[in-house]
Amino acid sequence: MYLIYSFLLTVGFLILLPRFAIDAVRNGKYVTGLRERLGRVPRLEPSGRPSIWLHCVSVGETEAARPLLRALRERLPSYRLVVTTTTVTGQRVARQAFKDDADLIFYFPIDWSWTVRRVLDAVNASALLIVETELWPNLLRECGRRSIPVALINGRISPKSFRRYATIRPFMRRVLNDLAAGLMQSDADAKRIALLGLDQTRIEISGNLKFDSALSAPVDNQVAPEISTRFGFTSDQPLIVAASTHSPEENIVLTAFKQIRATDQRPRLLIAPRHPERFEDVAKLIEDSGFSWSKRSAVPSPADAKADIVLLDSIGELRAAYQSADLAFMGGSLIPHGGQNPLEPAAQAVCVVTGAHTHNFADIIRALRDRDAIVQLPVIPLDDAPGALANAFAELLRDDSRRTSIGARAQEVCAENRGATERTVGMIANLLEPAAATADVPSFSNARLTAAK
Repeated sequence: MYLIYSFLLTVGFLILLPRFAIDAVRNGKYVTGLRERLGRVPRLEPSGRPSIWLHCVSVGETEAARPLLRALRERLPSYRLVVTTTTVTGQRVARQAFKDDADLIFYFPIDWSWTVRRVLDAVNASALLIVETELWPNLLRECGRRSIPVALINGRISPKSFRRYATIRPFMRRVLNDLAAGLMQSDADAKRIALLGLDQTRIEISGNLKFDSALSAPVDNQVAPEISTRFGFTSDQPLIVAASTHSPEENIVLTAFKQIRATDQRPRLLIAPRHPERFEDVAKLIEDSGFSWSKRSAVPSPADAKADIVLLDSIGELRAAYQSADLAFMGGSLIPHGGQNPLEPAAQAVCVVTGAHTHNFADIIRALRDRDAIVQLPVIPLDDAPGALANAFAELLRDDSRRTSIGARAQEVCAENRGATERTVGMIANLLEPAAATADVPSFSNARLTAAK
């Protein structure tokens, strides 16, 4: 099966090579870090100290790992920390977020045995920590051969992923056999990975790191006021932030905004597309909307403070923009993408509106919805989405008390669900150094943490 997998991976790579080339010419999306993706990574300086390799796919996983990496540095100071990401945006965020804590940051290798072996030789890993659901067969197999423990942390198996993995359950059972531990976000995730073949004694419920990350990640004390001052965000003009949007959600948001402005000239709009390669396309949509607009990357101008719409075409500044927000719409939710993480605005007591398609964050949405701490639209045709979104925005902007109460309850939910970082670090310490682990940290042979959320 591994031979077949490697063959299919190679065939898929060759088929997609023309697309990679086009994207590389347009925006450098895949060519960036190519040497590292082929296993040519910098070697750590010889020191005799072991290392922990932490892999985060993209921006969301990198942000979630912020408090974890700091906690690992404090709890396990004898280990060096190595961080990888798959995406270019994730790499940018990692280099900024972990510059003081990580000893080495580079791009994740393509999952061929020879590239994986190159990286393992270079970093001398004593453990591999994979954030969420990155189950790369050859990497796990090579780690198993070298007796390097691999832990899935903040583990999540969505119903869609479970159905896909279940079609190759015998192979997945062999892949999961190379996992030393699965630290899952919820009981549902734990049950799904157990059904796929991970032994129950290796499964723990640690909770969701994103609650901790949302509350503990610092807002840049320079960027937040700079954005607010430059674009003239004031309390008498409510700001709607459309965050992490996907196509065609920008069109939907713009149409909804036009409906709102037909009866209320106060609101302003900030749009932050999910993918940087779409910045120019979204800029064209905004320009064609007829509204005055500005963008973050442009040279500052006095007109910025009067623009109806601001395009946040930058990386890593969305959290700062939420400080000026009255409402936040989370993208990826009006289409069957699965939604984006609502915890960053929720942690800042911003009232969040989302579409119906939020299965990627089902547990988080459920926790917020159960406390009336989020506004979620029902499943609606895309043609009806602008009107529904406009009605939701308008109602919340008219009712200050309800809007602020929803935001306050969302912040409370974030606070009540924190603690995953402490549990995760304790379990990792127990995995690496059982004798040094504290007595209150469960071992992987003991009962699971059924009380953790």
